[in-house]
Amino acid sequence: MSETNSQQNINTAVTLLERYAEGKRNFSEANLGNADLQGVDLKGSDFSYADLNEANLNGANLRGCDLSFANLSQANLQDADLRGALLFSADLRQADLKGAKLEKADCDRSTHFPQDFDPAQVGLQIKDG
Repeated sequence: MSETNSQQNINTAVTLLERYAEGKRNFSEANLGNADLQGVDLKGSDFSYADLNEANLNGANLRGCDLSFANLSQANLQDADLRGALLFSADLRQADLKGAKLEKADCDRSTHFPQDFDPAQVGLQIKDG
C-alpha cells in the first residue's frame, strides 16, 4: 500500500532530492513545510497541493512546476526561477518573492499574493477560469 502513495511520503528535502534524481517528478501533496531547498533544481515537477509553508526555496529552479493549490505562505522564494510555473489557487500570502523570475507563470484570481504585490508587473499571466 505504501508504494501507491509514495509521493505522499515526501516529507524531507533529502527524500525529495533522491526521488528527483531517480527521475520522479510527481510530488503532489508532498509535506515539505520548513524544508531547506535553497538553490536546488526541481524544474518540471508537480507540487500541486503540496505544503511548502516556510520552505527555503531561495534561488531554486522551479521552471514549469505545477504549484497549483500549493501552500507557499511564508516561503522564501527570493531569486527563485518560476518561469512558466502554474500557480493556480496557490497561497503565496507572506512569501518572499524578491528577485523571483515569474515571467509566463500562470495564476488565477484565486491565487493569493503578498500584500502590495502586483502580479502583472512581474509578467504573471492571470487566467480567467
